[in-house]
Amino acid sequence: MIKVTLKDGNVLEVEKGKNILDVAKQISEGLARVATCGEIDGKIRDIRYQLQEDCNLVIHTFREEDLEGKKAYWHTTSHIMAQAVKRLFPDVKFAIGPSIDNGFYYDFDVEKPFTDEDKANIEQEMKKIIRENIGIERFSLPKQEALELMKDQPYKQELINELPDGEEISFYKQGDFTDLCAGPHLESTGKVKVVKILSSSGAYWRGSEKNKMLQRIYGISFPKASELEEYMQKLEEAKLRDHRKIGKDLKLFMTHKLVGAGLPMYLPDGATIRRILERYIQDKELKLGYSHVYTPSLATTDLYKTSGHWDHYKDDMFPIMKMDNEELVLRPMNCPHHMLIYKSELRSYRDLPIKIGELAHDFRYENSGAVCGLERVRQMCQNDAHLFVRPDQIKEEVGKVIKLIFEVYMNDFGFERDRFQFRLSLRDKNNKEKYIDNDEMWETAESQLREILKELNIEFYEAEGEAAFYGPKIDIQIKTALGHDVTIPTCQLDFALPERFELTYIGEDGNEHRPVVIHRAILGSSDRFISFLLEETKGVLPLWVAPKQVRILPITDNQHEYANKLKDELLKEGIRVEVDLRNEKTGYKIREAELSKIPYMLVVGQREVDSDSVSVRSYKEGDLGSISAEEFKNKILDEINNKI
Repeated sequence: MIKVTLKDGNVLEVEKGKNILDVAKQISEGLARVATCGEIDGKIRDIRYQLQEDCNLVIHTFREEDLEGKKAYWHTTSHIMAQAVKRLFPDVKFAIGPSIDNGFYYDFDVEKPFTDEDKANIEQEMKKIIRENIGIERFSLPKQEALELMKDQPYKQELINELPDGEEISFYKQGDFTDLCAGPHLESTGKVKVVKILSSSGAYWRGSEKNKMLQRIYGISFPKASELEEYMQKLEEAKLRDHRKIGKDLKLFMTHKLVGAGLPMYLPDGATIRRILERYIQDKELKLGYSHVYTPSLATTDLYKTSGHWDHYKDDMFPIMKMDNEELVLRPMNCPHHMLIYKSELRSYRDLPIKIGELAHDFRYENSGAVCGLERVRQMCQNDAHLFVRPDQIKEEVGKVIKLIFEVYMNDFGFERDRFQFRLSLRDKNNKEKYIDNDEMWETAESQLREILKELNIEFYEAEGEAAFYGPKIDIQIKTALGHDVTIPTCQLDFALPERFELTYIGEDGNEHRPVVIHRAILGSSDRFISFLLEETKGVLPLWVAPKQVRILPITDNQHEYANKLKDELLKEGIRVEVDLRNEKTGYKIREAELSKIPYMLVVGQREVDSDSVSVRSYKEGDLGSISAEEFKNKILDEINNKI
């Protein structure tokens, strides 16, 4: 007998040679039915893997939070899809077919791209293979035998040749289909219940444009039909919330291949949204004692060698530009510039904290395939700030940053508190070369942030390997409307850059002391925050952010003068308003305004002219009836000022 320690701490005695599925049955038949794979002492194994010695065991299933369990399920389905393609296209050459965070894909080398009819036929063949309930067997071969087995599959042979000599190479066989694979897999094809092919696209072998273009098919599978239906509904919801579509429909931003990938251009309404947000956050900061600066988007490589970014970040920077005797680069972040501003004059302990903020343009060398609308760009505008503090001020100032984050996101934008999760991002102690080499600094900084979160009674979890290279950070993750976790605001503690730039202040004792730097971003980058806001609201922005707050719709030409008079009065109050003077029917104008997601429409006919009133339609609430023009002005100003 051997002892198996489960995730909950319970210990089972099982016969040596029993597999993971047997252990699941020993726990409960229900668990055995849904188990997909196991994790033995940290290594993922097939559900049929036989236990030979005492071990720690986690049994994975297809649960919401169990990604490893889902991956085994989806990876098995990718093989089912490959088998279906092989049956329908016998000459196909196989590349790779991994599971991903939402389903799976497989890359195929075929004579021509798959048509919609092809994909429908593949899906039907997959369902047939599932009904056949074919057993899945794992076996391994020496390298030369593995190459012989895959003699008609050049991509598989390329992968095999890269494996070390002398290593046994594993394969999985299901009926008439065998694939090179490390696993894990389910015990049979019939364990998969419902499948759906989602899309197809071209994909270069190994992601390189120098290689052949393959055909990639994406799919998803679930244990229940209801789960597939729910997933498809989420996909439809995601399409409605895609900020790229919203941005195009509302004419907020555009891209053009002559400008380049990842370099969006803001159109007038998009520029208005960005201007409002940037002025809003700067005004917030001014009230909290921040000073704003402008610094260049270029700097010498020496600046980043001094800061340490060159050693840890240069692969994410644009190439060097040589001019005269200087080597210049586009900056990826602003902190080195701000270090020099602090250092430009003598500082006293009485001066601290010094808070330097900037809306700065930064540049990241993103792959063209990774850029996405406003969410992932090559040039971004960061709402960045650096707080230079005494060690005794760290707790208070970090607390103020967290308070500001809550004020912005919950008070002004109306997000619920339960959508926020705090992550203490630490360095990976097993991969120290990624970080500034100073163990004492890391221990001090990490323990201080941990203590601050505890003293503020903020629940948090810790994540190794998520720290910045110069210090740990508090990442505030927000659950989006689509259920994704995104990190926008951050607060980072930095003992390293003050040391590298030899920053000092004169203490109360008359001696030089080293300040600590708090890096913080509230809106993150303007671009990413706008993409997030568009997807959260489906483009129905809060009134105070909407680029056009009011559209006036005169019924006939006779009301044009009154409509323009209303417009001028509202403009004087800072309300963003326009008049639709087109010779169109009122119903058509209303529909156009609703498609543009204008918060308020003011319909004015002769009755409104005679009574100095407006007929109000709200995008959210519909027809609100007729009120005086003065009453409407006061109403909308109250809503704007109170961010309703």
